[in-house]
Amino acid sequence: MNQHEPGDVLARRYVLLERIAAGGTSVLWRARDQSLDRLVAVKVLQDQRELARKEARTTARLAHPDAIEVYDYGETVTAQGRVAAFVVLRLLDGEPLAERLTRGPLPWTEAAGTAARIARVLEAAHAQGIVHRDVSAENVLLTEGGPKLLDFGIAALAGDPDDERGTPPYVAPERLTGAPAHPAVDVYALGVLFYQMLTGATPYPETTWEQLETARRSGPCPRPPGVPGDLALLCQRCLDPAPSRRPSAREVADQLGQTLGRARFRHRVRHGLALMALGTVAAAVLWAGQSGDQGRPASPALPEPRRTAAELVSPAPLASATPRNTRAASAGPEVLDRFRVQLAEAARAQRIRSDVALDLRQTLANGTTPQGVADLRRKLDDRLREGAVELRLHGELDALLAELAVVVRN
Repeated sequence: MNQHEPGDVLARRYVLLERIAAGGTSVLWRARDQSLDRLVAVKVLQDQRELARKEARTTARLAHPDAIEVYDYGETVTAQGRVAAFVVLRLLDGEPLAERLTRGPLPWTEAAGTAARIARVLEAAHAQGIVHRDVSAENVLLTEGGPKLLDFGIAALAGDPDDERGTPPYVAPERLTGAPAHPAVDVYALGVLFYQMLTGATPYPETTWEQLETARRSGPCPRPPGVPGDLALLCQRCLDPAPSRRPSAREVADQLGQTLGRARFRHRVRHGLALMALGTVAAAVLWAGQSGDQGRPASPALPEPRRTAAELVSPAPLASATPRNTRAASAGPEVLDRFRVQLAEAARAQRIRSDVALDLRQTLANGTTPQGVADLRRKLDDRLREGAVELRLHGELDALLAELAVVVRN
């Protein structure tokens, strides 16, 4: 598709610099916006004006930092005298997830974190009535700021008729029967993607529409091996052949966040216990050395080491161990303190709007319950979509809230 050459100018504004990628009906260019003096991506589609206009409008409706951002839409005449539509997008640097997966699967924590971020984008899209329909490894870009979901080119509104477009390994089975667009098809595709990130391969071998139509599957959905049981079960639920039994994108994101929060919590506990044990050994060695210098046996008992927060929340094998609810009560204030400190530092650094920081602090001051923490996480997501919270800060605060959710639930 040699519609344009480097140096061509679209709409007297966008200078095409180099091709980034090309597909059957479109070419993606790196370009310079002369009016605003910035680099952008320009997607040029030939004989696809209605599709390009629909993509631009659909993506522009979705305000989420992990979705590709649309700047402009226009039409131009090629050197061959044909009309071509173009969409101007934010230029992102990163590695396509598909390329990363050629080197093998991701660690399960990274796979879960990536799936959770994509699930949040889908949650926002579905709330707007938008079904992406092409969630795949090719359409996820791994950037320094986290994964981004790209290409809403074949997105449809919930209820629109199906038109058999998409990437076959990720196509939900109900689409083969002509079922209208529904958010559940995106959750199925996310399940395929999650399985692929965990194992390095898609759960089923079919790669074409023809193969999908002749596939005969029986038995339960495949279970990804070597990962925590709740994640394996969640992946299977996303791959359920019945759309009604699949979780929503929001449920997927919430469960992944809770699992990651528990993993971070356990890691901190183990790290604290290891430091405590190391300190005890060092104290014993020091005391033994001092006893040897004085020429007497090492008989006095060591002083009891100061207990750490990690020790307070760690299960102990003794019958008189601290009850579970007491350990949770001890851990809760520590997590709350870290959340408040992070919030205060972020407000001073203008990483979060001051009124939003104040609102979050006041919400926490009213007490913490499982439902209260869930409401607070939703409020944080809403502020992110409004642009009132920096993206990286959102991830840090959400991780703390996921940890707090585990504590208050116990």
